[in-house]
Parts: sequence; structure tokens; C-alpha cells
Amino acid sequence: MKLENTSYQFLKDLHENNNRDWFAEHKKVYENSLANAKEVFSNIHHNLELHDEIEKQKVYRIYRDVRFSKDKTPYNPRFAVSYSRKGKHLRGGYFLQIKPGDTVLGGGFWQPEKDDLFRIRKEFELDDSEIREILSEEKFVKYFGGELEGEELKSAPKGFDKTHPAIDLIRKKGFIAVRKFTDKEVLSANFVQEIDDSFKALRPYFNLMSDILTTNLNGESLI
Repeated sequence: MKLENTSYQFLKDLHENNNRDWFAEHKKVYENSLANAKEVFSNIHHNLELHDEIEKQKVYRIYRDVRFSKDKTPYNPRFAVSYSRKGKHLRGGYFLQIKPGDTVLGGGFWQPEKDDLFRIRKEFELDDSEIREILSEEKFVKYFGGELEGEELKSAPKGFDKTHPAIDLIRKKGFIAVRKFTDKEVLSANFVQEIDDSFKALRPYFNLMSDILTTNLNGESLI
């Protein structure tokens, strides 16, 4: 299963004609393209279930909520999906956006809640050797450049030393591994396999973070 050229072209055309009249005239093309994208997403989900436990797949709507936005274009010209891992003991989630010129895969923790964020920071303050080892693994470097993305504070969070060796990690507000794809890669026959290989490369990271977020600093289980 692969994303068809016609489905990708629809997203390009929608970007150039982001209005309700054009969309209405091309509603059938949209429905066919969405069905194709959902087949791809289901295939990805199936592959994920072979090596992880997934609780939920969420396909994002193409319709934008413009009530509080300066950008009043009614549609988001992309197909996007997320996969939530199952249970309290498996933390983290997967995300994929298919968008001409801006196709990205992500995995991790976008905006951890306050307690989780504090726990992660305290772990890295105590010992950052495990996360550094994971970020330097060959496959993590290959697919994600060996680093985590996410919003950051300009300085240290309250209560943390701004000169700490792990301050580059401690000041983060999100911890996301990101891989970008070219249009040619998206339309290739092995795109779904590349997605799965990327998700597999996240598992050591997810395993560590799940362990951190389900234990206290003494390593005692919280669940």
C-alpha cells in the first residue's frame, strides 16, 4: 500500500485553492484521497502492532477551526494521524503528517503535563547518561539526527542550575524526535516501511521514558 500520486496532487491543489467553493467542486477527489490516506495509515497501524501496543489511532480532520485564528483559510492541506501507546506503563506517542513540502514524522512527548515534565527534568539532572547513549545510537542518529526537538526555556527552569551539564535537555518543554521526508520519498513504494523503521528506532527512547515516568527517583514503581 502506498500513497497515490492523485492523493498527493489533491493536497497540492487544495493549497493553491483553499476555499469552500473549490473544495465543494472537488469533494469526490477529496473523499477518494482521504480513503487512500486512511489505507496507508491503517497499514502503518498494522505494522506498529507487530512490535508495539497501540491503544488508539486518530486521523485528523482536514477542516480548520478558524474562530480564533488570523488565518481564515478553511482547510489544512494535509493528511495526519497519531497513534497512542497502550496503558499507563507505555508512554509516548507517534505522529505522521503528510503534506507536500512538509511531510514529517514525530514521536515522543509534545507538551508533557507539569508533573511529568518535572519528573523528566529531575531524571536528567540526576543522570543523563542513558538518554545520551540512546540519542547517539546508530539508528536514532540515522533517522532523527541524534537529537530531540521541542520548545525550550531561554534559561534554566526554576530550581535547576543553569550551569548543569544536562541543561540543554533540562530546559526543554517538549521531547520530540522528528524526521522529515521529501515529496519523492512520500510517493515511493517503500514509504510505509520507512515509517515503520523510524518508529522502531524510537523504542529504546520510549522504553527509557516509560521507565522514568512510571517510577520515582529511587526507581520505585508508581503504578
